[in-house]
Amino acid sequence: MNKKIKDLVKKKNKSKIVCLTAYSKKIASILDNHCDIVLVGDSLGSVLYSYKSTKEVTLETMINHSKSVRLGVKKSIMIVDMPYNTYRNSREALKNVKLVMKKTKCDAVKLEGGKKLISIVKFLVKNKIPVMGHLGILPQTEKKFTYKGKKLIERNRILKDAKLLEEAGIFSIVLECIETKLAKKITKQLNIITVGIGSSANCDGQVLVIDDLIGLSQSKFRFVKKYANVNQVINFAVKRYKAEVLKKKFPKAKHSFKN
Repeated sequence: MNKKIKDLVKKKNKSKIVCLTAYSKKIASILDNHCDIVLVGDSLGSVLYSYKSTKEVTLETMINHSKSVRLGVKKSIMIVDMPYNTYRNSREALKNVKLVMKKTKCDAVKLEGGKKLISIVKFLVKNKIPVMGHLGILPQTEKKFTYKGKKLIERNRILKDAKLLEEAGIFSIVLECIETKLAKKITKQLNIITVGIGSSANCDGQVLVIDDLIGLSQSKFRFVKKYANVNQVINFAVKRYKAEVLKKKFPKAKHSFKN
């Protein structure tokens, strides 16, 4: 575990953790000035490629986008999502994680799942791979996208899984759409960092998809807050450009070359 990750864990109960997704160098370089964690999420499947499920995202796609993000990230911790069916067993996981870390120079990887993942996480950590966990809604395998923790049996299972993952060696965990009181309980009982998305302000930190935050997507998820309307800004700029081209106002002499 590198110094940046150790310093991140020390922030628990001291200051909130800021995390956002990035899929390219330009966005990553902006986020690097503000975020503790920059996550190359497999959410790029729906955000960039309009896939119906993150199951369609390949290892090659994650590596290519992560290499671009790495060029923009200098200070933040860069974490890469391991895509679906790339960590079905310990050997497969280690092989693919090593490839991702070698090709992208990322600081850590993120895996989705609870109890079934414990032996894999232990194996990766034993091989000095920093791992972030992910509980609650698990987009790679989820069939029904509804918040977790409605029933006692489910709340107990999620809490137990969180503790098992911590014991296995993860340094942080994403809690996706987990009921408010349960998110608070998990955060209080774990010594590692919890990063919430749709899981209340009780978590140690928060993560959002960057396209949702800047208004580039049409996302209507309850947990999303739009802080800007970049879609509107781009439309305005393109309309002005189009109008000037049609009216022969662009390019002017200063935009051209003349002997």
